[in-house]
Amino acid sequence: MPLTVGDRAPSISREDQDGNICNIGDRNGTILVLFFYPKDDTPGCTAEACGFRDSHGEMQTLGAQVWGVSGDDAISHRRFAERYKLPFPLLSDADQSLRRAFGVPKTLGLLPSRVTYVIDGDGVIRHVFNNLLDGPAHVRQAQQIVQSLHTKA
Repeated sequence: MPLTVGDRAPSISREDQDGNICNIGDRNGTILVLFFYPKDDTPGCTAEACGFRDSHGEMQTLGAQVWGVSGDDAISHRRFAERYKLPFPLLSDADQSLRRAFGVPKTLGLLPSRVTYVIDGDGVIRHVFNNLLDGPAHVRQAQQIVQSLHTKA
């Protein structure tokens, strides 16, 4: 079952492209924007990742972290992050266990979907946005929710 607004985010721990451990439970109350995307270096995924890159400073100012997740391996993630100067962790989900933990569906039963979760500092999902074709919309949606959560804090 897909996780929805109000659900608690699963406690995940994965290495990023640089071998650093990223654990949802170790965020010290910060907001987390967790975006699942289909594949490194594809046009839509690059536009989405670069959108999160361009808004990264604002997200940090608002007390949020950004993490990306796809099925690509750490080597692919490292090249992708270096090529586009992505300042946030990219987590490998080759076995699809993170997608399953969040209930991220496949599009048409075949393609990995593009879904973004905004998780508050208490680990509760506050927003879910699922749109395969409009990567930049994920950035806009996340910015609005992070701003709203920051304003309420």
